[in-house]
Amino acid sequence: MATARTRILLADDHALVRRGLRLILDAEPDLTVVAEAADGAEAVEAVRRDEIDLVVLDIAMPRMTGLQAAREISRRAPGVRILMLSMHDNEQYFFEALRAGASGYVLKSVADRDLLEACRAAMRGEPFLYPGAITALIRDYLHRARQGEKLPESILTPREEEIIKLIAEGNSAKEIAEALVISVKTVDRHRANILAKLGMRDRIDLTRYAIRAGLVEP
Repeated sequence: MATARTRILLADDHALVRRGLRLILDAEPDLTVVAEAADGAEAVEAVRRDEIDLVVLDIAMPRMTGLQAAREISRRAPGVRILMLSMHDNEQYFFEALRAGASGYVLKSVADRDLLEACRAAMRGEPFLYPGAITALIRDYLHRARQGEKLPESILTPREEEIIKLIAEGNSAKEIAEALVISVKTVDRHRANILAKLGMRDRIDLTRYAIRAGLVEP
């Protein structure tokens, strides 16, 4: 039986870049570009209108940037995976991309090499990090350790630990709900409780906690 192809939305304000990336993606048997957008606002609209599994967003676009679009898509369609494309090996952009809900950050200079792997990793629920991004994460972790930041005492229930582990592994609320046979609303409530208990704000904080608590491997 043929495997369903991952339906991709490609958003970049340069038509030539979109064409080049489309050639790379459409040549693969498991990937297909079903929509294109020239800016972030078009990308958000396309996700609302079309059946999309994965969005590849350029960070720098007119009207609405890729980061703004990623935040909006994460809010409106949390089941859609997001990859950010950038010309810049920039730690700030990288961390902002993660905060916006992206599961990967691909440099345009090596997109021909990294994009396919990043798409497949995103669809498996795994993060895709280029070598410079991994270095940035390690530097950030070591900086926090030197500052003497400590883990809170374990105040999470076993179910909350289960959920934080699944979040840190890149699963969406829908996937977590399916894995644990609970409703998406219950997952969201647990997530809100976890954030409140730990005094944390977002997925990045939860992932750091999960690594330090030994719930997931870094």
